[in-house]
Amino acid sequence: MSHETFLALLAYAFVTSITPGPNNFMLLASGVNFGFTRTIPHMLGIGVGFFSLLLGVGLGLGALLSAFPVLHNALKVVGGAYLLYLAWRIASARTLGKGAEDKARPMRFIEAAAFQWVNPKAWVMALSAMAVYTDPASPFLSVWLIALAFAIVNLPCVSSWAGFGIALRGFLADPLRLKWFNISMGLLLVASLVPMLR
Repeated sequence: MSHETFLALLAYAFVTSITPGPNNFMLLASGVNFGFTRTIPHMLGIGVGFFSLLLGVGLGLGALLSAFPVLHNALKVVGGAYLLYLAWRIASARTLGKGAEDKARPMRFIEAAAFQWVNPKAWVMALSAMAVYTDPASPFLSVWLIALAFAIVNLPCVSSWAGFGIALRGFLADPLRLKWFNISMGLLLVASLVPMLR
């Protein structure tokens, strides 16, 4: 992979990682409701889970899904159902989480990592990146370089969404504002699912 291609890949990784989608909406809501520190496992889980998804797609899983569309459709259904459940959890949250005694909690590392495997946007990103940037002359190396590019950019991008949530915490300390914010985040999460399920 040439230097110019890798820079283009980094730009692609940045744009797809920073733009709105299920992960970023959940991190924004988590930053508001639980703070930055309690959201760190969620952010790290996204990075590790997406890295593993990229490797899986690049090393043959994408071809398997293309060969068996029923598997791809099943993945969409499972991912969509889980996303709806997460949207409901976010929309129904009513207080800013203060500590371990709260019933509500941020997403755990393993949950966030596993979610990448059913996240429709993550699949679109992974399949597109592998289709565009894999070098047939050195496929194994290029798969690793693509995964590395996303690893470099992903954490700063997703962290910024949790940071936006922190910036909104003071404004959303009012229970009524928080209620409508969480409802809005739940609805945006559902809306982010619509174009990906076509």
